[in-house]
Amino acid sequence: MTQNNGRWILINGKKLYIEFQKTYENQPTLVFLHDSLGCTSLWRDFPQKLAQAVQCNVLVYDRLGYGKSDPMPTHERPVNYLEAEADSFDSLLAALEIDNAILFGHSDGGSVALITASRYGKRIKAIICEAAHIFVEEVTLKGIREAIEAYKTSDLSQRLQKYHGDKVDMLFKAWTKTWTRDDFRNWNIEHFLPAITCPLLFIQGETDEYGTMEQAEKTVSQVSGIASFFSIPNIGHTPHKETPEITIAAVKSFLKS
Repeated sequence: MTQNNGRWILINGKKLYIEFQKTYENQPTLVFLHDSLGCTSLWRDFPQKLAQAVQCNVLVYDRLGYGKSDPMPTHERPVNYLEAEADSFDSLLAALEIDNAILFGHSDGGSVALITASRYGKRIKAIICEAAHIFVEEVTLKGIREAIEAYKTSDLSQRLQKYHGDKVDMLFKAWTKTWTRDDFRNWNIEHFLPAITCPLLFIQGETDEYGTMEQAEKTVSQVSGIASFFSIPNIGHTPHKETPEITIAAVKSFLKS
């Protein structure tokens, strides 16, 4: 996405950074929801490439505390923080008058996409979930513990600072401390799934270091709409980065059907 169409929008009294390109009249808007350390610029050119391939408008935004958006008030999050994110996201769609969204959510963003489609389905035409979580697995916690170690011992914090500025410590703490907390172990959003009626595609790398195939299988089997999952061998937690062409082709064929 080019910087020049970036701007800030006030949602619930906080400034969120968005990049919104309306290229195709009367076409749906592909909306990208980033992961727990992500932001608009970390998607690189993937949103544009996918939007071009499927002839859709495109919206990418930074959740509160990420990228160029306002900082989080605190790193302490309630267990249902992703539900609050879905509420805020629906307010953003309403403010931008988007009522034909196709959601592409990665990891945490995929979980937000599922909750949004369950609660505010009228605006959502379809969902692509990439490596989303619907419950906590041991492999997820192992991945997070390894990230905590890398944050202490490598240049990970400097690399992230490039994208999040001085918000880095806060957002890293918010992610790692929440997910490794005892009361978060039972976090589960499966009860939202039956209310999802729009078509859904779940993309999962078979060697995802943060989740197993069970996340995809259980999601696809419990939603009420048409749903399928696409697994990619030898690919980890970020198929859109690791194998963009295959990911784009999978989304294209899903949206065609």
